[in-house]
Amino acid sequence: MIRQLIEKIQKTKAPICVGLDPMLSYVPEHIQAAAFEQYGETLEGAAEAIWQFNKEIVDHTFDLIPAVKPQIAMYEQFGIEGLKVYKRTVDYCKEKGLVVIGDAKRGDIGSTSAAYATGHIGSVQVGSKTYSGFDTDFLTVNPYLGTDGVKPFVDVCNSHDRGLFVLVKTSNPSSGEFQDRLIDGRPLYEWVAEKVVEWGNASMDGDYSNVGAVVGATYPEMSRILRNLMPHTYFLVPGYGAQGGTAEDLKHCFNKDGLGAVVNSSRGIIAAYKQEKYKKFGAENFAEASRQAVMDMVADINSVL
Repeated sequence: MIRQLIEKIQKTKAPICVGLDPMLSYVPEHIQAAAFEQYGETLEGAAEAIWQFNKEIVDHTFDLIPAVKPQIAMYEQFGIEGLKVYKRTVDYCKEKGLVVIGDAKRGDIGSTSAAYATGHIGSVQVGSKTYSGFDTDFLTVNPYLGTDGVKPFVDVCNSHDRGLFVLVKTSNPSSGEFQDRLIDGRPLYEWVAEKVVEWGNASMDGDYSNVGAVVGATYPEMSRILRNLMPHTYFLVPGYGAQGGTAEDLKHCFNKDGLGAVVNSSRGIIAAYKQEKYKKFGAENFAEASRQAVMDMVADINSVL
């Protein structure tokens, strides 16, 4: 799976993914109005608005990008109707040839961890038939429970040719409360990084492992350290743009070959029409604004590689 992602990155020359993390407030009023007219101001109406919003953004950007990253929480807030749209969005993106990174940050132990893995990146047996639940290509995983919590995901990766991105050093301001704590003289995120490399050795695919790492763009010095510790680990990099990370900040996430990282932008792309820079597009042409924001992001990142 990591090889597929790399091939798409090389083909598009765009080491990025678009975070499909829709809040209802991001959806232009004309789309909301049409959805509410059909379904009322209900959870179903909200989910329909989200679907139409996602679909238009994907239609305007899929030829420019290798991957998308839908954050499942943005769909779960609308209950079952939202989860239906999450699945619909995943399927539509895969039809468009995009790699889908499911951002669910799952993590547990034993049969629970295995069930999460089955539901998101594996398949479940129902009588004589087999079904893939959410059927994403990658899944984000929380390693707080250690090997017991991660190994079931790695096992499913290997059996179904899928991938993981394990949280190592996240982009949020309070990440250091735990991740930077010193253990035997070294920060926790370095210990986690070494375990990710160990887990990843069981799932190599060419030069890189199917087991990647989440490394935030907002801590450039730490990303440089982690890049050295994890030369064969692909990084999923949040924090660019709206969270304050710049192209200069994230250049250490990449290897000398220009590979090694895929940079995410969520509201900076999907809500671009709300920014002063793209205001000229207007709400009616919100997806055109997203397309321009993608092109600008790609040019910005490639300028430092």
